[in-house]
Amino acid sequence: MYSKINYEGPVAKQYDTLSKQLDALLEGENDRIANLSNASALLNQFLDQINWVGFYIMRDGELVLGPFQGLPACVRIAVGRGVCGTAVEKKQTLVVDDVHAFPGHIACDAASNSEIVVPLIKNEEVIGVLDIDSPIKNRFSVEDRQGLEQFVETLMKFI
Repeated sequence: MYSKINYEGPVAKQYDTLSKQLDALLEGENDRIANLSNASALLNQFLDQINWVGFYIMRDGELVLGPFQGLPACVRIAVGRGVCGTAVEKKQTLVVDDVHAFPGHIACDAASNSEIVVPLIKNEEVIGVLDIDSPIKNRFSVEDRQGLEQFVETLMKFI
C-alpha cells in the first residue's frame, strides 16, 4: 500500500510544495548519499502508483545503483542502454509510457510498465539520473515531468 503526503491543489502546485519541502529537508547538509537517500524517500511518499524510485550515479563511465526505495535493482547500466542509459546519452528527461515498447529496455522489475528518468546535470555533465518506475502504463504526465525536473533542480543545489 502506498501512502501519499496530503498535498492540495493543482499538480504543479503540489510539485512546487514538494520542491520547497526538499529544500528545507536538505538545508545545511552536503553529503551526497544522505541527500539522495532523503530525496528518494520523499518522492516515494509523495508519488502514488509507483513501484521504484531512486538514483543511479555515474562512476567510471557507467551508471551505478545509488539510494532508492523499492525492490532490489540492476546495479550497473551502460550509457546508451535502457531508459536510464539513453537519458544520460541524450542529456534529457525521458518519459516512457510503455517500457515494453522501448528498444533495449532493461527489466529490473517485471511489474514495471512505465518509467520516467531525469538526468542530474552539474557543470553541463550528467552525474547521475533520477529513475522512477510504475506498474501503470502511461503513469507519468507532462506535469509529472515538469515537477520532477523542478525537484531535481532543487536537489542539485545540494549535490
